[in-house]
Amino acid sequence: MPQGIRDSLVGALIMAGVSTLGDFIWVVWIPRHLPVYGMSHGTSLFAVLGLVLGAFAGRRLAGTLAGAGVGFAAAGSFYLLAPSVGFSVMFVVWFGIWIALAFLDSWLNRLNGSNGSNSVPPAGSLAVRGVSAAVLSGIAFYLVSGIWMPFNPVGLDYLVHFVAWTFAFLPGFCSIFLKPAAVEKAK
Repeated sequence: MPQGIRDSLVGALIMAGVSTLGDFIWVVWIPRHLPVYGMSHGTSLFAVLGLVLGAFAGRRLAGTLAGAGVGFAAAGSFYLLAPSVGFSVMFVVWFGIWIALAFLDSWLNRLNGSNGSNSVPPAGSLAVRGVSAAVLSGIAFYLVSGIWMPFNPVGLDYLVHFVAWTFAFLPGFCSIFLKPAAVEKAK
């Protein structure tokens, strides 16, 4: 199996597990939705995603810290904008997260010299990867977003959540980890 596909599947499965655990925690231990819980959730979730990116780039700590920053900024954006825009702002935030993650992945690989040099990849290439991750993962996220509605904590099926989260994360990871053949040959 090509490394980009393997890394995408591993990343999606890890994030599906963490996200499903997050769904469980929200249902079992959080009595009411407060921004502090959402901020903690977003920061923790994307710290793990940053750890995944960092592990593949050989920069675990940098990935974890930067991922936590992305998650904190994303959750903060949601809580600032949701009162005036509504719940749908979550899709805009999800879109922005994936663009940030494409740039984070590039930065982590440059730190480690994994891209063959310490040069910065063309911004256009990073933007295309980020936007494709955002669009494809955003569509997948939208398609599975009904897993919380109607919200019925007694009847939540965590296997369904795990599969839905895998489906939501996989296109984003594929967009980041599957590089065009020309880029791979340059390495």
